[in-house]
Amino acid sequence: MTARVLIVDDSLSMQKLIAVVLESDKDIDVIGFAADPMEARIAIKELNPDVITLDIEMPGMNGIQFLEKIMTLRPMPVVMISSHTQRGADVSLEALEKGAFCCLPKPKFDDETALKEMCMMVKQAARSGDAVKRNAKISNAASKGTNVETVNNTSDDGTPPELIVVGSSTGGVEALTQLFSRFPKDCPPTVVTQHMPAAFTKSLASRLDAICKPKIVEATNGATLEKGHIYIAPGGIAHTTIAGNVSPRIRFEPGEPVNGHLPSVDMLFQSAARIRSKKISAAILTGMGNDGANGMLALNQNNAKTIAQDQQTSLVFGMPAAAIKLGAAAHVLPLENIANALIKI
Repeated sequence: MTARVLIVDDSLSMQKLIAVVLESDKDIDVIGFAADPMEARIAIKELNPDVITLDIEMPGMNGIQFLEKIMTLRPMPVVMISSHTQRGADVSLEALEKGAFCCLPKPKFDDETALKEMCMMVKQAARSGDAVKRNAKISNAASKGTNVETVNNTSDDGTPPELIVVGSSTGGVEALTQLFSRFPKDCPPTVVTQHMPAAFTKSLASRLDAICKPKIVEATNGATLEKGHIYIAPGGIAHTTIAGNVSPRIRFEPGEPVNGHLPSVDMLFQSAARIRSKKISAAILTGMGNDGANGMLALNQNNAKTIAQDQQTSLVFGMPAAAIKLGAAAHVLPLENIANALIKI
């Protein structure tokens, strides 16, 4: 599949630079350019691209506002490419919350890794069209005042799990927002590893805390896990794990990236699997690669309830697919059903 891309940027030189980078990949075809949202609207109607690359600062309407319009009127994969996404964690998180596939810095020819990542992410975005449309439909319904049902903190046998662990990557910000908006205020202690740069995780925790019922914080080393709290693993510092059978707490484990990530979902899940005195639920959400699959298998083998997000609702069906293929996920569910399944053992 060739990814057909529309580049939206008010700088002619940046348009050309992004095009050169993307067209270095034989599976990407740049089909058009737009300098502002008005031109972009016309180009979208005429060209029907698979993916849009979008700058944040443009004349007439900024990229965040235009992204919101796209997701409301004609949902499609959008990759934010801007200098602002590199230094502005809050701006980037807002874009991800509004449905952007990912946020990348503007290209520099001396950074070969970043150039390859841009091509890879654009191709992945092109494959996510159906999931983007479905997620946008859910988000648009919520924004119109449709009530989001909160899960009762009880299980079928009357006792909720004592610990929940969650792993996510690409598409995870929007998925976590939908997931935790359904969690009750007194939810079981929950620990999350979301693949994200160091500057972003504290902002993510703050934004989720403002819109969800539980207390959501960035995890700190040694913190005792409390009911009604959700802990987001900080990016780039260490692997966030859980230690202690009687009174579980956060433990940071320094080390090299695992499966290319620091922190790693596998490290979190494997640490939870060693806590055999607690009822545990685990979910692996949208994301690229296979991080978390082995850890989920260990949890499954130790009688934890294991859940993978289904392909239809995953922005990228990589991590969930790897867990399913390994036989680690006992349940495969759409995103909107995962909160209920996690809390009801």
